[in-house]
Amino acid sequence: MVKKEKSTWKKLQGYTYLIPAILILVLFMFWPFIQTIVRSSFLTDGMGRSTEFILFDNYIELFQSPSFWNSIIVTLKFVLIVVATGVVIGFATALLCQKTFPGLKFFSTSYAMPMAIASAGMAMIFQVMLNPSIGIINQAFNMSVNWLTDPTLALIAVGILTGWLNSGMNFLYFSSGLASIDDSLYESASIDGANSFQQFTNITLPSLKPTMFFVLVTNIINAFQGFGQINILTKGGPGEATNVIVYDIYRNAFMNYRYGFASAESVILFLIVMLLTFIMFRVRKGLDH
Repeated sequence: MVKKEKSTWKKLQGYTYLIPAILILVLFMFWPFIQTIVRSSFLTDGMGRSTEFILFDNYIELFQSPSFWNSIIVTLKFVLIVVATGVVIGFATALLCQKTFPGLKFFSTSYAMPMAIASAGMAMIFQVMLNPSIGIINQAFNMSVNWLTDPTLALIAVGILTGWLNSGMNFLYFSSGLASIDDSLYESASIDGANSFQQFTNITLPSLKPTMFFVLVTNIINAFQGFGQINILTKGGPGEATNVIVYDIYRNAFMNYRYGFASAESVILFLIVMLLTFIMFRVRKGLDH
């Protein structure tokens, strides 16, 4: 029996179901991004309207700006603190909840709680906790440290808070990854005489490589977009100690009303994140082979 060849319409019919999703992506993602690229080539007025075409002048000024290079360095430090804190806490708590013990559901809920807390609300609570005179952290350790006005400690404090807020989602990812590991692997290793540490390094960690890669990528991207906590706690200060690139974009756009300059900075941020993501995928591909 000869199959009847599908008409062109039948071949294209399936793609029509994608039209609503494509329209939403174009309207809310691609079009604003294109507008950002276009605006980065213009001088703008206080309302954000393009007034003069200057091509690459915003980018040239950007690369000559010490403040921009400082924001890049601060952002990289911030990302490192956030990712390390979030991944370590998420992974450690997921491991703790793999064993059955009384109160397991309570602790699992507690470890996942950060993902349900608004970052702005937690930042305000953290601000009180870090108060140099009445803050619980200074009171508990009998110290008098002004965490948010010290150029070194401010970035660490905000980074740890952001990492802890990310740890709830990381806990769920790692818990799911750990639950998918076949128990028979541990039983076989135990019969062969492998101790807990050997089982962890030879079974748990290799089995979690896809999950770990996914968590690292998502955490790095999220860390580069950190803004709310910095805006509430430090306003980019003291000086420019916590002036990450996203806050610098906000400051240039909505405080200095330099929308074209801020748009150029946004494009550079996109390229940095895209490059890091590409490198991570290449590294993963190399490790898999």
